[in-house]
Parts: sequence; structure tokens; C-alpha cells
Amino acid sequence: MTTIRTAAVIGSGVMGSGIAAHLANAGIPVLLLDIVPSKLLPQEEATGLTLEHPKVRNRLAVQAIDKLQKTNPAPLYSESFAQRITPGNLDDHLSKLGEVDWIIEVVVENLQIKQQLISRIERVWKPGTIVSSNTSGISINAMAEQAGSEFKKHFLGTHFFNPPRYMKLLEVIPGEHTDPAIVNFMTDFCEKKLGKGVVQAKDTPNFIANRIGTYGLLVTLREMLAKGYTVEEVDAVTGPAMGRPKSATFRTLDLVGLDTFVHVANNVYQLVDDPVEKEIFESPAILRSMVEKGWIGEKQGQGFYKKVQTDRGKEIQALDLVTMEYAVGGKIGGASLEASKQAKGAAAKIKALLGAKDRYSELAWNILKPVLLYSADKLGEIADSIVDIDNALKWGFNWDLGPFETWDAIGLKRSVERMEAEGSVVPAWVKEWIALGNDSFYRQNQGRTFYYLAGDYRGLETRPELISLQTLKQQKKVIRANSGASLIDIGDGVACLEFHSPNNAIGADILTMIGQSVDEVRQNYRGLVLANEGKNFCVGANLMLLLMEAQDGEWDEVANIIRLFQNAMMKLKGLEKPVVAAPHRMTLGGGVEACLPADQILFAAETYFGLVEVGVGLIPAGGGCKELALRASQHIADPEVDLQPFINHAFETIAMAKVSTSGHDTKRLGFMRAQDGVVINPDHRVYEAKQAVLRMDQAGYTPRPQEKFRVVGENGKAVMQIAAYTMRQGGYISDHDVLIANKLAHILSGGNLPAGTLVTEQYLLDLELEAFLSLCGEPKTQQRMQYMLSKGKPLRN
Repeated sequence: MTTIRTAAVIGSGVMGSGIAAHLANAGIPVLLLDIVPSKLLPQEEATGLTLEHPKVRNRLAVQAIDKLQKTNPAPLYSESFAQRITPGNLDDHLSKLGEVDWIIEVVVENLQIKQQLISRIERVWKPGTIVSSNTSGISINAMAEQAGSEFKKHFLGTHFFNPPRYMKLLEVIPGEHTDPAIVNFMTDFCEKKLGKGVVQAKDTPNFIANRIGTYGLLVTLREMLAKGYTVEEVDAVTGPAMGRPKSATFRTLDLVGLDTFVHVANNVYQLVDDPVEKEIFESPAILRSMVEKGWIGEKQGQGFYKKVQTDRGKEIQALDLVTMEYAVGGKIGGASLEASKQAKGAAAKIKALLGAKDRYSELAWNILKPVLLYSADKLGEIADSIVDIDNALKWGFNWDLGPFETWDAIGLKRSVERMEAEGSVVPAWVKEWIALGNDSFYRQNQGRTFYYLAGDYRGLETRPELISLQTLKQQKKVIRANSGASLIDIGDGVACLEFHSPNNAIGADILTMIGQSVDEVRQNYRGLVLANEGKNFCVGANLMLLLMEAQDGEWDEVANIIRLFQNAMMKLKGLEKPVVAAPHRMTLGGGVEACLPADQILFAAETYFGLVEVGVGLIPAGGGCKELALRASQHIADPEVDLQPFINHAFETIAMAKVSTSGHDTKRLGFMRAQDGVVINPDHRVYEAKQAVLRMDQAGYTPRPQEKFRVVGENGKAVMQIAAYTMRQGGYISDHDVLIANKLAHILSGGNLPAGTLVTEQYLLDLELEAFLSLCGEPKTQQRMQYMLSKGKPLRN
């Protein structure tokens, strides 16, 4: 097997259709099959269809594909990718499984049904085709028990986490007879082509993430019931304070569905022999009772939380497990929670939470301790590597630190002494490891990570596509740096400019570093990459600084900031070496403007890219308006072709603060050019951007000349202003929105010039500056800026 060109997914439910969608996202044509319906729908009867009609026979798969295009959050990077999925049914199209490279079964979690399906697949199976099951806990070996030896070599588990597009984890589970070469191929393929974080699990109940994650949730629930904590108290402790997601424990259970959770827990309960472990995985009576009542979480409108409409508006109420009634609880606070809040980074937060010695630190310890011990006890049984266990929990449950990383953070030796003092049994291998003089499961040496494996430290595999800026900084590869950004040598004569200000917001420090980086790269490097490892690439410019200067009437200062921004972007664009931007996740406002001057943009698949300045009463003034107008003109080189529709599109994109829903979706908004692309694995962004720089350099890079470009002029401006006026008359926008829209139209059109006039980039930059300063002086714009800073959402005034 050299690659997977086509695939088939059997089962078109939420998970099956989601997996099919993600394969389509990766550019793989997919055949989606389900059973043939046994009854006609009323609308099918009304149109004269019969059970034999293809529309009826393929109905389940067709409906699933239609739903993919309406689901939010979207399973597809682009709605058009639905065309890559072909619907069918198991009776008419089973033979087509012999034409694909990968078959994934995603049917109901029932061993007998899965065995029957595998028997049917094997009858049409083409030797060499990979077959996998997306089971969340059924034995891979048991499923393929009756299959032939050659089939078993090509059969394994591939457990995607839901939703497949957004959840990073993919557990690969070899069967007893799976060819190791197939396992290695699938691990590599799913990481590179599907963008997944792959861990190798053993064929045990619930594999890695669900085994430990479910254990942790049950331990938490039991501790809560035993000690009388409230739902809100538990979630206050088990969220960001403990390096976990904001959904913490009970919001997570509501999202997953209590019925689903009970099913997963029961799977382990049925399959393990150890009575102590069996007892832990028996779902508490309160959980079973809630499922019986239908209080299973968000899909039924209530679970541990419930949204209620009151006189005060919508409010979220929590369930009191004593009275079984919903109510709004009081504010949760305490010394340990406050200490965790003040600490920086997950490791420091957990340590602070445990160190304050109050009832919440006690809760945290009593939840954390058994999870750490259970993880250590299961090493070797569910996975061979602590790295796989840690990654499974980070990627599958969105923990900031895995169990063994957490143990290091709180102090391995000290915490084990406390556990034993409290009567807990610590696995022998952990005590032996400490006895050898080790006080951590991981250690760093010369920028390389080493981890515990079979009684010794093993170096974490280094791979060229995994470029870590953090590691390079530890290796003293920083060329120059200030408080907002660093220029880092990423090898082969390529430098990377990394933003690291709060929220990666662009201020004078970053702009200064951009200028210095251009000078450095011009003299000493082959090219420049713009990328960072922050949560988001860049959420925009430093709004607080702009608001303070505007409120003080320091207009010269505001103008200087904008000129500094514009000059930095033009300097970046004028660099005689290739520049590649690699944005990820939220890339807004000034973050977009920092990318637009690049020769090439490689968007992460999950990039939410947009010029959103109108949300704070402003317009893009770092070259954003100018770049979209320039691109429209360059796209329509023939002076006889009307430019207006393309300018109208740019006007709509900026005026409505449109943001892409993915890297691919940037094309719809006019940000993606022919030379731009998308990188599906976010961990490979820096590497791919570096390769793009090297390719341009090797091809003999020629700087782009600055050329004049045509504008639609005064008549074109009127077209856009009429559109804004119509929106106002319809009550869709406010008077202040119209003011902003008119200024935006003035810039994009080139102002009061005849249509077809050729202008310079600097001419449009001057128009941006003028409009920006004017809007900064508007009280309603200042109100919008203040509201965004205090509330985190736009004000419509």
C-alpha cells in the first residue's frame, strides 16, 4: 500500500457521515453506504416512489450528505466538498467495496452486527485493501474472529473522536494478526493526510482515552456525591483551574450525552474482571436515573445543566443532586481557585490549585490522585508508551497536560510520598523508577525531550515535519527578539517571525520586529516564514492602545501607529526574498493584514480569517482594504472587463466583517489566491511554509514589482453607497454602520476619481489612514471599541 486514493464508509449516522466528510475534506472521494429502508416516507409515497426506487434505497446516505451541509459546526471545510461523497446502499453497492483502498465500518456498537458486516465485506474484499472499524470499545480481534488470515492482516481499529473534523485524536488499534507495516502506514497516512494526532492503543475495553477519561469522570462524580459538592463547584475545580477545558466535568457530560457516557462506562464494566475496577465503572444510580428520565444533556435540553427562560432573560441553571431541582448557584471562589487563576500555564495552575489547602484543593487532589495511579497501573495493558497515554487524553479530552505530564508538574516524588502516606497503592514500576533517582517521567536535554520507557529514558522521535519553535528557542536559535516577537532560525537558511504578545495582538513591538526581520533576512537568509504556536495566530491590533490615544485626542500618535503598521507591511511586501505566512485558528483584522503581503499563504485547515474592524467601528488601515482592491484589479487584467462586481465582493466581505469557517473557505471570501494552499495538520505548518520558501528560492525568486492598478472610481463608489443606503432603509444596519460603509466605499473605489484611473498602493494607504483617523474620533466608534474590550463582542449602535 503506497497511498489511499478512495475510501468507503459503511454507516451514515452522525459518526459515519462525519468521518466521510473529513475524508472528503482531505480530498479523498468517498462511497457512503447504509442499509435499505424498509418503509416509505409520506413524501415518497406522495410522489409515487416505491421501495425499489434508487432515491428510496439510497435515502439514508443521501439524507446524511444533505445534513452535512447544514450542520453547525460544519463537518466540511467547504460545502462544495459534499460532492466528493457518493451515496449508496449495502444491497446494491456492496460490490463497489472492491474498488476502494480503505473501507471503514461505522455501524452500531454491537459485536454480532459488526461480525456479520465484516463477513459481507470479506466476500467482496480486494486483497490489499485496508479495512478498519471505528468502534469506541468493541474488541478488534473478536470482530474479525471468523475472517480469513489474509483479511486479518489488513484489519485494524481506527477510532476517530467526535466530531471527526475538529477532534485531533485518532486511536489506531492493531489486531492480533494485523500486519505491522499496515499499522505504520495508517499511522503515517492519518497524521499527514487527515491531520490527526495518532496514538497506538492495545485491543482492550475502550482503548486509551475513553478508558482513562471515563474513569476520571466516574471518580469525580463519586467524590462529589460522597463529600456533598455541587455541580458548579466541581466544574469550577475541574475546568481551566486544573488545565482542562471550560466544559469541565458536567458540561462535558451534557455535551457527550449521559446515555452515551453510561454506554461507554458499561462497556468496561462488562469486560473487566478486577472487582475493584468493575465497581468503579458501574454507573452511579443518579446517572442511571437521569437517563431514565430523559435528562441526558444538550440533545434533550437538560442534563446537569438546563437553559431556562426567566424574567431576567435566558439563564443556565444547574441540577441540585439532593433535591433534583434546577437553580442558579452562587459564585464559586476560594484561595485555591484564585491561586490557580493567577498562575501562568497549566503546570503552574495545577500546582497552585493543590497547594492552597482548602476544600477545593482537597477535591482536586482526590480526583487527580486516582487518575494518576490508574494511568500508571494501566501502562502496558492499554498502551506501551506514556506518551501515547498523555497524547490520548490531551487530544481526545482536550486536557492541557496528560496524566504523566501532570504528575511531573506536581512533583513525582513528593506526590507519591503523599499518596502512600494516605494509604494508596502506587504501582511498583513507579516506585522503582523513583528509587533509581528519577523525579520525573519526562526530561529535557539540549532542547530534546526524553520520556520513561521500560525502565529507562527514551528520546522522543524527532521528525523533520515537526518543527517546534519552542524547542528551537531552547536551543538558542533566536536571531533577535523583543517583548512582542522573535525571529528564529528554523534551518536551511530560513527564518521564522513568531508573534508572542498577549493574544498575539499587533503593537509597536511586533511592527518594529517586522522591520528588523526584513533587514536581517535581506542580508543573511533565503526567506521568511510568518508563524507562531499561540492558541490563535493573531486576533488583531492592540485595541486598548488605540482607544486610549483616541480618547486622549492624541491624533498624531494614532496616525503614527497606523503609518508604522502600513510601512511595516509594505516593507514586508518589498522584501527581495520569498515570504510565506502560515496562519492558524483566529486570524483577524491586523492578523489578516500581516499575512496579505506574503508571496504565499498556507492556511491551517482550521483558520478563521477575516477583516473584522467594522465590528469596533473602524476600517482596515494596515493595507487590508488596499490589498483586496489590488487583488481585484490584478484578477481582472483586461481593462475592458468590468471591475465593479469584484470590488463589490470585497466591500461586502469587509463591511459585513465576514470570517472564513476554514482555511479552504478563505477562497469564497476572496483571500485565497491560486498560489495559496491549506495544510491539514496544524503541527506541520511551519515545516510546509519553510519548504515553500525553499522552493521559491531554488526556482530563482523574483521580487514582485510595485505597479499601478485601476480603480472603479466615483461611479463605483456610488454603487456601494447605494447598497449601504438600501440596507439602512431596510433596518438591517444603523446610521453609524452607513458612515463606516461610505468611508470603506471611498477607499475601495479609489475615491473621487474617474473609473479606470491607475493609482499606487500608497494612494490607497493614504485613504485608509484618513478614514481610520476620522472614525477614531467618532464617539460611537469609541463606544464600540470600549464594548469589545469589556464584553468581548461587538456593539451595534
